[in-house]
Amino acid sequence: MLRLHLALLGLFALAGPGCARDVIPNTDVEDTADNREVIDFVELYRQAVEGRDVGRMLSLASERYYDDNGTPNGQDDLDLSSLREKLALWSEQVLDVRYEIRYRRVSYERDRVLVDYTYTGSFRVGTPDGDRWARRLADNRLTLVREEGEYRIVSGM
Repeated sequence: MLRLHLALLGLFALAGPGCARDVIPNTDVEDTADNREVIDFVELYRQAVEGRDVGRMLSLASERYYDDNGTPNGQDDLDLSSLREKLALWSEQVLDVRYEIRYRRVSYERDRVLVDYTYTGSFRVGTPDGDRWARRLADNRLTLVREEGEYRIVSGM
């Protein structure tokens, strides 16, 4: 019986590496040149968020930016103009940011790239009662398109 168990363990050990896939370090995303390029681009966005660099965030957005925020009514929809206004208010209220991303999946659909991730954001916010830290842990999706050979964000900011 022991020999049978050892033989089965040996078979699993041999089969295991054949099923494994290489992933980009600290992500769940398959390590390909295309996926690395996408994650490198989204890292520019993450760094802009951490730096509270609204100009940089907006430079990564497409002129066609539109986000319905996942709701059926249009009151919270954002186009590029309303995103610009929202980020201006955000930069006034948020005094410090720590923003980490765990990349879960990069998928390609016709002319779009979907980047699914989990983020942890800590935000120091100025309030009338003094500064306070707020924390968010949530899943998000950025939708990217290529414009003039470069990625741009069309929704998800």
